[in-house]
Amino acid sequence: MGFFTALTDAMSSRKSLLVTGLDPNPEMLRSWADLRGLNGRSLLSQARSWCKSVIEETADHVCAYKPSLGFYQAMGSAGVELLLEVRELLPPDVPLIIDIKHGDLNSSSAIAAYLFQSLHADAVTLNPFAGQDIAAPFLLYPGKGVFINCHSSNPAARDLQHHPDDHNPFYLKVVRESQSWGTPEQLLLEVGTSNPAILADVRQAAPERFVMLRSLWGEEGNLQCLLKNGLNKMGDGLLIPLPQNLLNGNKINEQAATLKGRINRIRDQHLQERAQTDAIHPEQCRIWPHSDQSNQDDSITTGRKDGVTPIDQDLWDLVIDLYDIRCLLFGEFKQASGEIFNYYVDLRQIISDPALFHRVLDCYAQVLRPLRFDRIAGIPYGSLPTATGLSLQLHKPLIYPRKEVKAHGTRRMVEGEFKKGETVAVVDDILITGGSVMEGIGKLESSGLNVRDVVVFLDHGGIHDLRAKQRLQSHGVKLQAVLTLDTISHVLEASDRISPNQAQALRHTDQ
Repeated sequence: MGFFTALTDAMSSRKSLLVTGLDPNPEMLRSWADLRGLNGRSLLSQARSWCKSVIEETADHVCAYKPSLGFYQAMGSAGVELLLEVRELLPPDVPLIIDIKHGDLNSSSAIAAYLFQSLHADAVTLNPFAGQDIAAPFLLYPGKGVFINCHSSNPAARDLQHHPDDHNPFYLKVVRESQSWGTPEQLLLEVGTSNPAILADVRQAAPERFVMLRSLWGEEGNLQCLLKNGLNKMGDGLLIPLPQNLLNGNKINEQAATLKGRINRIRDQHLQERAQTDAIHPEQCRIWPHSDQSNQDDSITTGRKDGVTPIDQDLWDLVIDLYDIRCLLFGEFKQASGEIFNYYVDLRQIISDPALFHRVLDCYAQVLRPLRFDRIAGIPYGSLPTATGLSLQLHKPLIYPRKEVKAHGTRRMVEGEFKKGETVAVVDDILITGGSVMEGIGKLESSGLNVRDVVVFLDHGGIHDLRAKQRLQSHGVKLQAVLTLDTISHVLEASDRISPNQAQALRHTDQ
């Protein structure tokens, strides 16, 4: 299991956005030890007792642990050994984030190996000033994560972070630039601030990224504003370290539970307000639902016309962006079947735009997640990049039926490892006649696999021409589609990208 999956699973199982910082600060330890009659012990012994106590008290209330490596290194080799002990004390389903803020390019490969292989970290924090190359050695490790430190809470850092001015500050340039270094599952952001306005700017610049804040030490009064400005559309995407002063007290478990409950109440209120104002679709994939989710209306009304399938804002924006970069073209185009259509969908170019490609994958993933299957199969060759991305995102093994069977080698019809009897979800870009999909299904089934669902980005027939869908249904296969021509034409017309006549002609294409 990778870091991001472990993190979101822990968030869901514990219903928590909280993170515990395991920082054995000597000054704090002395105060903690005095209260417990342990002041005669060595610093190392105090640190060991404190770490064990904090982990036990917070295990049910946090989704990650974040020790700062420097505190352990300051105790010498025994301190590093203590960190390894700490790793063993953590609940096995809760990830470990090593806070190191590494920024030296020359030692990055060695540090990555040390943190991930020796210390068994799941994620690390990095300083971004060496650029993309600082993250690359860490992202070479599958299933690991990095947090890019975009903003410091240190007042002296303001002159650098807010240069040249507050309208175009440097820290936002870091936020925007770093998103191209890795996927949202790989690369997260660390934002040291208790200023809700700064967090709002970061969230606007990085709507998909998880953001980890600084500890709310003595600033719990800002909590509601920080949550309002920092939560993403799903009501998560924000990690909040427990206040350090709480970890020095006598009622850690009770206070952590209280803070978690307060956060969840604010989160529920936030989701209810957003559902009313933004008309968010309740079936969007939230890490855990809020308490009133089942009572919400399940349709999007923004810009909706009768007869048009409800569509959420993210998908609406994606249709517009695909049109603007000419992935959706209008004119006369000859299809593989020989038919002439007045549009053409070219998804191949999105593989060169990581951010856009990830958004397309997210739309596929929303359709695929409720389905039950063992493996993903892409129809060659156009949908193979999409199927590969979905395999990585959904943690499902990838296979694919060969377009032509080799006359040499293994002569396999299906590439990849699988077991007979397994269920496969087939992925393709567009369904027109269903010919290529049925050919692929035939090869999969002749290899002993079961196919129940086909997921495509665009169903050409929609509700008007059901021949391809019925062809699949007669074979016991259900069609799932991200978009139809009706929806695309409606979005583009409502957004003034195409004229009413063009929209009407596009809708008539599938009649």
